[in-house]
Amino acid sequence: MAITAAQVKELRERTWVWMMECKNALTMTDWDMEKAMEELRKKGLSKAAKKADRETSEWFIKIECEDNKCYVLSLTCETDFLAISEWFQKLLSRLMDMLKSGKTIEEMEQTKNESVLELGENMTIKEAKVIEWNKIESYVHSNGKLAAVIVSRKSDTDSEKLRQVAMHVTATNPDFLATSDISVESVEKEKTIQMEIMKNDPKMVGKPDQVLENILVWKLNKFKDDISLLEQAFVINPDLKVKNFIWEDTLEAFYRFSI
Repeated sequence: MAITAAQVKELRERTWVWMMECKNALTMTDWDMEKAMEELRKKGLSKAAKKADRETSEWFIKIECEDNKCYVLSLTCETDFLAISEWFQKLLSRLMDMLKSGKTIEEMEQTKNESVLELGENMTIKEAKVIEWNKIESYVHSNGKLAAVIVSRKSDTDSEKLRQVAMHVTATNPDFLATSDISVESVEKEKTIQMEIMKNDPKMVGKPDQVLENILVWKLNKFKDDISLLEQAFVINPDLKVKNFIWEDTLEAFYRFSI
């Protein structure tokens, strides 16, 4: 099976590594994209752990919170001309009203399909979700392409603080709430990658085993902190961790939305 130019291009866009290195990594891993990304990381070439959100204008995310519920709706279309139009916003509002009134996704799809026939441009409902908890807040980025919902265990949590944490989530895209949520398998996988990186680093040659072990422990702790919301440096005040801004026993869950 030959590697296609499209595969090499995708790996290049996900890692920002040279095309030839991307091709070699795909060859070594039997065209497995995720394994190829790991291989590039082991060589110290790739800094991209996951694909970044791409900036387009072909969707919009809408969130409305009432009492202890947040209604999340996202709709995609083919052109930015439609996405920024008043007509598109009116359709979003109409679909949101349907979601809030308890209409099924099938009923919402029917309404959307009628609009597709009217305009001749395809649209897709990507998200139609209701999140319910004692205390809940949301944030939608000004471009309508990124959003987050934050759930608190405490009904008296400051709403503005929750909204700021939601803003933080849109900016940093954490994978987990706390380091304790990270699986052993994920940590072991990262350990293997970091050991390979250190092995290929000329600066590590000749260092005592205990020094290498300490460096590895530091790298793994940093890895866990970087992907855990509570341990991340708060974007509004990097001198604080999120858990120090809002207390680590406050948050129950978070949701991040992008298309």
